[in-house]
Amino acid sequence: MTSLPGQRAPVSKVTAVVAPIVLGAALIALWQLLVRAFHIHDTIVPAPSDIWHQLTEEHTLIFDTTRKTGWNALQGLVIGTVVGIVGALLAHGVRVLREMAAPIVVAVSVMPIVALGPVLYGLFGGMTDTARIVVAGIAVAIPVYLNTLRGLQQVRAVHRDLMLAYSSTPWQRTWAVTLPTATPYLFTGLRIGSSLAVISALITEYFGGPSDGLGFTINNEAKSGAFALAWAAVVGSIVLGLIFYIVTYAVERWFARHR
Repeated sequence: MTSLPGQRAPVSKVTAVVAPIVLGAALIALWQLLVRAFHIHDTIVPAPSDIWHQLTEEHTLIFDTTRKTGWNALQGLVIGTVVGIVGALLAHGVRVLREMAAPIVVAVSVMPIVALGPVLYGLFGGMTDTARIVVAGIAVAIPVYLNTLRGLQQVRAVHRDLMLAYSSTPWQRTWAVTLPTATPYLFTGLRIGSSLAVISALITEYFGGPSDGLGFTINNEAKSGAFALAWAAVVGSIVLGLIFYIVTYAVERWFARHR
């Protein structure tokens, strides 16, 4: 495809994929070179080769802890998404509820959500995953609620009036006008929430609970001096966050194509 004068040439899909990979490989190579050249101790930052060695040696541990944290984050993502969407629909339909919920949403959004970890462990018990799921759910519900509500409010009055003039049912108006308008906003909130779910579930593991998640592994291995293994667990958390984001993005693209 040729570009018009004054316009930038479109970036090919191959370039969009290869360029970040090449840049990432170059940064990792530079990281390895600097650590070896300046004899940087692993207490500051281990070499990528040492991290890779731990990833291969302790792959079972990394996989199991990543899977556990991912499962808690997934449950929080689903619960938070449902709560956020239902709350946005209610707030959009009932103005009084929207005004009552506004200060609560603001208070929760500025609250350091991970600080709830110790409180929720005391409430639900320190040997269950409930606190981690609840924290992840709250972290997800806020952006999903705010973005979905904004999307619902973007429907133009002229479009609603046109549907009413055709004697459409509430479901027809919702399907033909409201959902197409609100869906991009919903998925924006969902993409934000997918990352927050992983971060919240992982950080809450620092404060207690079962010793089977990435957060516990990172904290425990760093305290015991196994810094390369702690960084290997960090790599697991990065991969987990990317998986959540990519899956959410893929669902959004699939929904856009099949609308």
